[in-house]
Amino acid sequence: MINNFWQSEKITLNSYPRGFHLITEHVVAALPGIKQVEVGLLHLWLQHTSASLTINENADPTVRDDMEAFFNHSVKENLAFFRHTYEGKDDMPAHLKSSILGCQLTIPVQQGALALGTWQGVMLGEHRDHGGRRTIIATLQGITA
Repeated sequence: MINNFWQSEKITLNSYPRGFHLITEHVVAALPGIKQVEVGLLHLWLQHTSASLTINENADPTVRDDMEAFFNHSVKENLAFFRHTYEGKDDMPAHLKSSILGCQLTIPVQQGALALGTWQGVMLGEHRDHGGRRTIIATLQGITA
């Protein structure tokens, strides 16, 4: 018998320093029901405007360092035309980086696991110097056998 499966979890991540951080294991650990899903989708929604989610290289940490360097070079702080500076010099650039990368991901689930490629991992982009805890709403849907 095939059954529809739905699970929603609020995942709270501890504070990370500014940069890109692999969070795949945190996400999977928060969703024990994923092991039951034969075919499905996992939707991740980050409830913040100064951080982001992306999928990229999970093996070589220099990729994460290079991504941080690229975004800091591309979206500079202390630009004279920024008006939204109430929370510090990193605030408006963090909003822009979040918009560029996005705050949501949809990942296929196959045979009880995320169907990521060999070198892919889920990353949190922390774009503030002191961003604090971050919250993700994870919605898992699929078919169990």
